Amino acid sequence: MAAIAFFPFEFPEIPQVACAFTSRQGGVSEPPHDSANISFDVGDEPEAVAANRRMVFSRMGLTGWCELNQVHGDVIRFDPAPHSPDEHASEDGDGMTTAAPGHGLVVKTADCQPILLAHRSGRYVAGLHAGWRGNKIDFPGSGVRRFCEHYDLNPEDVFAVRGPSLGPTAAEFVNFETDFGPRFRPWYDREARTMDLWQLTRDQLMNAGVPESQIFGLDLCTMTMEETFFSYRKACASPVRDTGRQCGIIWIRP
Repeated sequence: MAAIAFFPFEFPEIPQVACAFTSRQGGVSEPPHDSANISFDVGDEPEAVAANRRMVFSRMGLTGWCELNQVHGDVIRFDPAPHSPDEHASEDGDGMTTAAPGHGLVVKTADCQPILLAHRSGRYVAGLHAGWRGNKIDFPGSGVRRFCEHYDLNPEDVFAVRGPSLGPTAAEFVNFETDFGPRFRPWYDREARTMDLWQLTRDQLMNAGVPESQIFGLDLCTMTMEETFFSYRKACASPVRDTGRQCGIIWIRP
């Protein structure tokens, strides 16, 4: 049983908040979910998934595990009750917030963007799951706005980090006009037929009031770094078509 490799991140000026983005390396799952799959919903052996999740839970020093059945929408669950990492999610949604120290907000991904938010005070955090459908409905922006409304915060005091996800050169959309439409042309490379979802997310966060200097990104492409990350698009181009999920996690240190 190898330890699960992850990429830590800390916001400047907010030492109370911790973030981590796991990889596919380490863990106990067998192919095609090798090896650090943390999702119960992709056909992996439940015992292996539970073992991987317990490793993450222990390594991060969490006191609670919060996750959702992600549905590519814009529903946010405020202050969800935590559960054991051995248990399945019980609620649908794509965003979570908490003010409870030690409760890890877990965003599962395999090309989609995990977007983690923290307030300057270190007392409030949020986790958003945004695939291209989430970008199309401006979930990064609406997520920030509702996070601030719920806790009576100023978006100028919000920090954001976008984790490993589908990079600009890999986000091909051959049906751009039906998938996105004319108003998204500024982020579309017509010749390459690719969307810069990273820049789109940055712009949507800025439009919601988050200062550009407080928006960060781990520019690691899940599709092109297949040895390091799970990629749904990469798997769909293979004969097997199954793959696992890594995650982005944010929590307030206990």
